[in-house]
Amino acid sequence: MTLGLALICGISAAQKPKNGWYQLFNGKDLKDWDVKITGHALNDNYGNTFRVRDGKLCVSYDQYEAFNEQYGHIFHKKKFSAYLLVMEYRFIGDQVKGGPGWAFRNSGAMLHCQPAASMGKDQDFPISIEVQLLGGKGTGNRTTANLCTPGTNVVMNGKLFTPHCVDSKSKTYHGDVWVRAEVLVLGDSIIKHIVEKDTVLTYEKPQIGGGNVSHYDPAYKQDGKLLSEGYISLQSESHPVEYRKVELFDLAPYMKDRNKLEKKLAELQQRKQ
Repeated sequence: MTLGLALICGISAAQKPKNGWYQLFNGKDLKDWDVKITGHALNDNYGNTFRVRDGKLCVSYDQYEAFNEQYGHIFHKKKFSAYLLVMEYRFIGDQVKGGPGWAFRNSGAMLHCQPAASMGKDQDFPISIEVQLLGGKGTGNRTTANLCTPGTNVVMNGKLFTPHCVDSKSKTYHGDVWVRAEVLVLGDSIIKHIVEKDTVLTYEKPQIGGGNVSHYDPAYKQDGKLLSEGYISLQSESHPVEYRKVELFDLAPYMKDRNKLEKKLAELQQRKQ
């Protein structure tokens, strides 16, 4: 078999979109993903943190004695620029011993990430835009699909937004309920967070800048540089979480034709879940 043929045969199902949709998580294994956990080498999946169980991508801590600030991320191996990302997730169980209070029922999807291999061994978060996923505490309000900005900033309401996090206007989801979160990303222009079909947060011009990320390679911290593409990763922040769907519609082919893009977005908005 020639090298070219071998490469073609080796393309995974996740890299073969069906009608524009990529199944980032195939429901079977994590072969299309790279793992990076703070304090560990690339693809050292410490404690079997990221695993597949009953057809779900799971973040688990049953092999941890304590969390010890071992923040983790699992990166899909394909880079994207413009897309609709769809996730169905739920929080379960108890937070691992030593997890910070703010990380209770807390996880996230990191967008426009730097490459997994470029993260320092002790780096806590990738330089990226975070769609922060939160579960309710049983009482009170706690929104989900919020925005956090490790090593980044965005423009909101026409002004550069530099605080680390901002809440969305979503509902609160208490208990171990499944929640559908979507993110519309159009390169370095607009990003929308959508929860159960409601747009709950909008901003634009994602760019490198700000703090809240440590032990990074300065070569990847080019403040002011717009982020038009990157990798997608899911977090492990000390509370067990499950994903039963992680899929993406690639909008890159439509970005040069506004009419085609608007038509496709309208079709996606009308589709059945």
